Amino acid sequence: MAYKVAHRGKVPPFIAMEVLRHANERAAAGHDVLHLEIGQPGSGAPRTVIEAAHRALDQETLGYTEALGLPVLRQRIARHYAEAYRAALDWKRVVITTGSSGGFLLAFLSAFDAGDRIALASPGYPAYRNILTALGLEPVELEVGPEHRFQPTPELLSRLKHPPDGLIVASPSNPCGTMLDRAHFEALLRYCRAHGIRVVSDEIYHGITYGTAATSATELEPEAIVINSFSKYYAMTGWRLGWMVVPASLLRSVESLAQNLFVSPQALPQHAARVAFDAKPELDAKVAHYAENRALLLRELPKAGFDRLAPADGAFYLFADIGHLTNDSTSFCEQMLDQTGVAATPGVDFDPARGHRFLRFSFAGSSEHIAAAARRLVAWRR
Repeated sequence: MAYKVAHRGKVPPFIAMEVLRHANERAAAGHDVLHLEIGQPGSGAPRTVIEAAHRALDQETLGYTEALGLPVLRQRIARHYAEAYRAALDWKRVVITTGSSGGFLLAFLSAFDAGDRIALASPGYPAYRNILTALGLEPVELEVGPEHRFQPTPELLSRLKHPPDGLIVASPSNPCGTMLDRAHFEALLRYCRAHGIRVVSDEIYHGITYGTAATSATELEPEAIVINSFSKYYAMTGWRLGWMVVPASLLRSVESLAQNLFVSPQALPQHAARVAFDAKPELDAKVAHYAENRALLLRELPKAGFDRLAPADGAFYLFADIGHLTNDSTSFCEQMLDQTGVAATPGVDFDPARGHRFLRFSFAGSSEHIAAAARRLVAWRR
């Protein structure tokens, strides 16, 4: 007898993780791999975070915390917003989550009903689209390009036949690394406020910028849902810890959902993350390292024919238009991995309609690996 397979799980895979698996298989077979496919800092968590984790293992029970997270960590995050953005924030609106992924799940479930329409930029982070689909929400893709700096605009929203129920904004964005400056962010939020569009602001790459600091929605719109994470700037990807800033009107819904879906976030990472905000010198040194890698690729990739790049204001990605080289980015990336050992992510992960002519390079790894990858790509394309 054939048993039913739920429709919700029939979403596309996260291709960056598929590429990582293939790259690891290549490495296991004895071939070398240079990882430019995955958005993961090449170095680990700050030293003080590791030390705090050891202390917690020795001194704490590490049982369940409150569903919304340790109050002391929530209070420290609220202080971070005062220090970084001059935003007065009630710490009780801060919710600790199982990575930013847990935050998106709680945000979408608490703010939207099945059938609601959520707009998002394309190219964009594929898990937005796939989580929305799995939850019975309708992704409304806004095709953005260089003329929009790869960001959503009021004009693009106005072209829709009906205003969407929500809008996901990412600044800096993945895969393009572009940012909304304060004036454009304010204009976008004004439009959404006037049309009853709930904004979900993905701010997980805040802190990793090259020039102007990013603007937080907490500075501009109290009804926005803000998602952040310890994975990127704080270099704690495997710790799976993030946070949300939730409007007061949604707080009880988020708490009830968190209690039932997750019981509580992981205790050990919460105890350790309390000191992450005090590691700014070490973390900013990591950002300086990303900036060096970025400069190296911006200099060297055009020599390999990758000369059509989105302006990477932040994050640690370069999104390359390779339409003059191929019309099949998936095969191109497979060939590149096979012939050079350099792994990159095909653009179809981020833009199903136009991604066949794009790919994404991550420069979050070691400078040695980034430089070696650049040399191989230049030699390959000559």
